[in-house]
Amino acid sequence: MSATPWEPAIDPAQAPLALIPARGGSKGVPGKNLRPVGDVPLVARSVRAARRAHAIGAVWVSSDDAAIGAMAEREGAGWLQRPAELSGDTASSEQALLHALQTLAGRGPLPAIFVFLQCTSPFTRPEQIDAVVRALQTSDAAMAFSVTPWHGFLWGLDGEGHGVGVNHDPSRPRARRQDLPPTYLETGAIYAIRTQSFLEHGTRFVAPTLPVPIEAPAPEIDTAADLALCRQLAPLLDPGAPASAMESTP
Repeated sequence: MSATPWEPAIDPAQAPLALIPARGGSKGVPGKNLRPVGDVPLVARSVRAARRAHAIGAVWVSSDDAAIGAMAEREGAGWLQRPAELSGDTASSEQALLHALQTLAGRGPLPAIFVFLQCTSPFTRPEQIDAVVRALQTSDAAMAFSVTPWHGFLWGLDGEGHGVGVNHDPSRPRARRQDLPPTYLETGAIYAIRTQSFLEHGTRFVAPTLPVPIEAPAPEIDTAADLALCRQLAPLLDPGAPASAMESTP
């Protein structure tokens, strides 16, 4: 994406706003954003997490789907109606975010930071959102995003399809996992971004970036199998899960 040709007013005193893109279509899981996990639809779970985060001011859902928009409004968020040309399988999240910011800029100044949340991460917690926002606010980074520590041995393929070590040298004695260099897995759940930087560059990953470790499981839903797994995990991972159930988890 290219930089935007306009200069919206930005008010540093405003609390960060949350933007939740949630289109109606999905090939992998039809109607995905309205599918329930733990009896709560995915879009509602994201709105609730954002509204309960101390760092967040306004919460907006960007969608082409009236049912999603109505649910967002019932949950206390605003609905930004996204045009069809930005709602297909080839449309990027950045396009939806830019459209949302352009729409909101026509109504008044934008905050200096906005938070991009994805409905496909059903177990995002308010305190995690606060942690990512706080990390960005206290740094010189242009964006911060949630990650989970990764302690495994990563492998890639060479030009002939043979295995090559990514974060280890397989030709040397096997290192202990705790001695591997730190690596992190992007959760895909939370991105806090400086508004002006995003508008100038058109991407969520504006350097310098700041990974923020989240010490909690963070599964994503891209397939029907993912959805089924998250439904099984909900009694264990949702707030208020019985301690005995958590202790029995391997």
